[in-house]
Amino acid sequence: MLLAAVFVLSAAAIACEILLMRLFSIVAWHHFAYMIISLALLGYGISGSIIAFAREWLLRRFRLVIATCCAGFTLLTVASFALAQILPFNPLEIYWDMAQLAWLAAIYLCLALPFLCAATAIGLALSQAGQGVGKVYFADLLGAGTGAPAIIAAMFWLPPEQCLKLVAAAGLVAAALILLRKPRRVMPAIGVLLVGIALALPWPAPWLEPRISPYKGLPQTLALPGMALVADRPSPLGHVSVVEAREVPLRHAPGLSLAATMPIPDQVGLFIDGDALTAITRFDGDTAPLAFLDQQIAALPYHLLVAPEVLVLGAGGGADVLRALYHGAKRVDAVELNSRIAELVRGRYGDFSGNLYDRPEVQLHVAEARAFLAHSRKQYDLIQISLLDSFAAAAAGLYALNESTLYTVEAIAAMLRRLKPAGLISITRWLKNPPRDNVRLFATAVAALKAQGVKRPGKRLALIRSWDTVTLLVANDPIPAEAIGRVRAFADRRGFDPVFFDGISDAEVNKRNVLARPFLYEAAVALLGPEAAAFTKAYAYDISPTTDDRPYFFHTLKLGQLKTILSATGPGRATLIEWGYVVLWATLAQAVIASVLLILLPLKTLSRAPAAGGARLRTLIYFAALGFGFLFLEIAFMQRFTLYLGHPLYAVAVVLSAFLIFAGAGSRTSAWLAARLGAVFSLRLAVAALIALALAYLALFPALPATAVGAGVAWLRVLFAVALIAPLAFAMGFPFPLGLAALDARAAHLVPWAWGINGCASVISAALATLLAIEFGFTTVVLAAAGFYVVAAMTFRGGAVPPPSIRIWETTKLPRLLSRFW
Repeated sequence: MLLAAVFVLSAAAIACEILLMRLFSIVAWHHFAYMIISLALLGYGISGSIIAFAREWLLRRFRLVIATCCAGFTLLTVASFALAQILPFNPLEIYWDMAQLAWLAAIYLCLALPFLCAATAIGLALSQAGQGVGKVYFADLLGAGTGAPAIIAAMFWLPPEQCLKLVAAAGLVAAALILLRKPRRVMPAIGVLLVGIALALPWPAPWLEPRISPYKGLPQTLALPGMALVADRPSPLGHVSVVEAREVPLRHAPGLSLAATMPIPDQVGLFIDGDALTAITRFDGDTAPLAFLDQQIAALPYHLLVAPEVLVLGAGGGADVLRALYHGAKRVDAVELNSRIAELVRGRYGDFSGNLYDRPEVQLHVAEARAFLAHSRKQYDLIQISLLDSFAAAAAGLYALNESTLYTVEAIAAMLRRLKPAGLISITRWLKNPPRDNVRLFATAVAALKAQGVKRPGKRLALIRSWDTVTLLVANDPIPAEAIGRVRAFADRRGFDPVFFDGISDAEVNKRNVLARPFLYEAAVALLGPEAAAFTKAYAYDISPTTDDRPYFFHTLKLGQLKTILSATGPGRATLIEWGYVVLWATLAQAVIASVLLILLPLKTLSRAPAAGGARLRTLIYFAALGFGFLFLEIAFMQRFTLYLGHPLYAVAVVLSAFLIFAGAGSRTSAWLAARLGAVFSLRLAVAALIALALAYLALFPALPATAVGAGVAWLRVLFAVALIAPLAFAMGFPFPLGLAALDARAAHLVPWAWGINGCASVISAALATLLAIEFGFTTVVLAAAGFYVVAAMTFRGGAVPPPSIRIWETTKLPRLLSRFW
């Protein structure tokens, strides 16, 4: 029953981790996901120190301690989140209130408590397993690989706070399994289970309901008179909150001309994770009341096209689809990732929206944008993307850690391939000052056009701005002079500022919505000139083109500029910093400090026990390298497979599960192979295989999204992804159990310390891998992981398994051995 208990507890622990990611995306912002991964694993680091200090005492009370830890997991899973919500942490206040860093550390430690319980139980099971450590590690990884997709599926039907109660109850299931060792303990175990579930489930709902930051859009909207929250739709892709206006009208028309005078029809607000707003507009089939849509900056491309066939990426509540219908679009394909939004527009608000997504000229696709572009073979006159993030979060730099593969060189190239010869891409974004991401978008478009062989990209680009938004046009052919005239007329009649198009003069820019300098115009001219590289390097922010390998479009802060920005004065200085990036650095600093302390603290106790010379140093290097290497590969491959699988949830569920389950299979096999080939040779063979596969996949990834394998058939893509991951993950499952088995044979008292070192390395690597990807790209993360595995292979000394039954050079026996095993 021990292995079953480890399986259940590991599944519950990773489910809790994923739930905390979702809850903090609702409470605050997405960048907390990386902090949650780190703090979850901090519990594993602490558990190693605790077991190292009290190993003999804990082993004498083995099952009682594990059962207690399982029960503690149940209690602390819900209690720690409820407590974390009370703590007054706000990432937006870090700049002027350094006490927020202390509150961040408090949350970090508070939420680590349930994982401390789970890690202590699993670590203790590994400590007593001896040469059977592979079986325990297999149960651990198999449980985690099962728990990840299970909780993602549950979040489609239950709010995350209700899922948290169910996960907490799983801890009592594990405790009951531990107590079922003997038949006479069946009834007490059942009693413990029932009592535990009774305690876990009835927590008052207000204690666990997410308390959304008052700086997010939903609380600010609900503070207005007559605003009512009428519905919630849970989804792991984004919790959708529906707001109706009962007194003050809800009006959402970003980029609207200040000269517009026409009324806006009634609207219903949809907030995703309490912030990003999209609106459902009342529509009865008559397009006349939709005239306001022509006064928004996103209407520009319709003044250059006649009866276009349109693709809308990120359709949301349908504003861009209505705009297309108002301008006489022949056909509209609307792509929306969140199925809950599509259900609301089609279902509850079907009559209100005029059954917009069921009209004959409109076809709705619930899909991820890049996947749709890769697998669709249709051609369009216009591809439109409008304001897919909230203004407040964008202005605060809270999207700095978000990967966005929709604004990369490869993404724009994919859109260009889906355009008809005279087609247009239209991208509307918020305007930030000083300009950063808009300049980067322009640079990315220039790079994409050059990658297509375009010699003079400036002839295919047009850029205009309002006081708070910017629209960029990227054309498949040079924009003719007559069309440039229409751009001028559109901007002039609505009070917008032209920024760039072929033939623009200095006198035309920065005349209406006046800035201190025409920054965007100057940047556009420089990026198209011979000194573009020098301009990019000298610019205050990072405006280099984003790629699929480095898809952090919203991250523009240069480390070299941080000191200058921090020393700035004035009320606008806070907008110069990307706060998500600051929080990530703060998390890394705290993770390093905590990990160093947790690794050093047990050394005094461990030094009293005999150990071979250098054993402690080799243990530190080996298990730290494994912690860094495993998580680096896991994070990098999860991101890269997102493009192929076509859905971020598939990437988490499929990639994470495949890595864990097949790594568990490798762990289960490690002792068998080591007994025949020797531990050292087995480990080096596994490391060589995983490095070769990882490097081969780096070469494969650029072509993977467009591959025909599984095109249009989701389950075929899933199977293909699993087939690619399986051999890599299988090889990754060897080093850890081989290392623990070798350590158990030579210095068993170091096993819990090794468990803690591995956990601490994982704490640091979660934040460090993200920083490396932001600064250098995911290829660097994979190469760094390969380096860590090389270090581990060079450090390993073996000696934990029986002598090899064949000599290493007798390679003719290896195929027969492997064929016998399979």
